[in-house]
Amino acid sequence: MTRRFEIGDAVRIDIPDETDPDHDRLHGCRGEITAILEDDAGEVTGDVRDTMLYRVQLEDNTEVDVRWRDLRPP
Repeated sequence: MTRRFEIGDAVRIDIPDETDPDHDRLHGCRGEITAILEDDAGEVTGDVRDTMLYRVQLEDNTEVDVRWRDLRPP
């Protein structure tokens, strides 16, 4: 499977759904991919892309894990 992002890529978190619990905290934040993790979410959703969990170090040095659908190029 081709990854959408790689370690070291600069990204922006884009969560357009204002009802998403992470919207207020993360929408519009920028950072860098520091790790790519895998889990079984793809089996649950039926979308193999959901297997990838991207760890992003934000500009304030905190780290968050997000799915591909919430990431955009900066």
